[in-house]
Amino acid sequence: MNGLLERFLRYSLSHRRPIRVMLLRDGLPASVNLTVTEIDERGFYYLSVKNKQQAKYLGFDQVLAAAYARGDRGEGKSEKDRK
Repeated sequence: MNGLLERFLRYSLSHRRPIRVMLLRDGLPASVNLTVTEIDERGFYYLSVKNKQQAKYLGFDQVLAAAYARGDRGEGKSEKDRK
C-alpha cells in the first residue's frame, strides 16, 4: 500500500468520514464513496454510502486512487458536526 492511500484510509477509519475511492470493478474503473471500518495487511473493510448495513472487503491492489469525499477538506469533524 502506498503512503497516500494509507493516509486516506486511516483518515476515514479514525474520523469515521467517507472518502472517494477509484477502483477496478470487473476490469473497469469505478468511483465509490465509502467509510473504512477496518484495515488489515491485504486490504480493508468498508461501508458504502449506499449500503451502510453490510461491510464489504476491498484489496489494496484493486484501488487506483483515493481522495476526500466532496465537501471534505480533511480536517476531521467540522464545527457543525461537533455540536
